[in-house]
This record gives sequence, C-alpha cells and structure tokens, in this order.
Amino acid sequence: MGDEQALEKLRTLRGSIDNLDAALVHLLAERFKCTQQVGELKAAHHLPPADPAREADQIARLRRLAADARLDPAFAEKFLNFIIDEVVRHHRAIAARPRPDDGG
Repeated sequence: MGDEQALEKLRTLRGSIDNLDAALVHLLAERFKCTQQVGELKAAHHLPPADPAREADQIARLRRLAADARLDPAFAEKFLNFIIDEVVRHHRAIAARPRPDDGG
C-alpha cells in the first residue's frame, strides 16, 4: 500500500471513528435522560440515590457483553463505573432539591 492509499485509509477510518463518537454522545444523552427520570422518581418516593445491588448486576452484565464483543471487560467496567458515579451524583442533587410535597 502506498503512502497516498494509507492516508486515504486513515481518513476513512477517522471518519468512521468520528461517526461512532457522535453516536456514543447521542446514546449517552438518551441514557442520561432516562436516568434523570429515575432520579426524579427516586426523590419523589424518598428512595436512595444509589442502588448498589443493581449497579453490581449491571457491571456483571456489561462485563459479559464486553467479553462477547471482544472488548476488555475491565475497560467496560471502568466505563460503566464512570457513568454510574455521574448518575448517582445527579440523583443526589435531585434528592437534595426542595420538593413541593415536602413543604419546600
């Protein structure tokens, strides 16, 4: 493969990476829209912001999916833990807001 062909292949691969990054951002935005609703529901019903049992189940599930997809399960776990930490932070912030039904 010549240099010009290699550069064209590189541009093509980078274009695909850019498209995948855009898709990931949109998927994460949709995920956080759902978790925002979960946080509102938890706060309205005085449920804890974190659910360690569910988180453990999700991590185990994602590790299996990652292994099936030939993605490093440890990386997938780190990625999910990062997302979970952000979701719990959002849920705590929602829970800390005054709620009309609490006299606030």
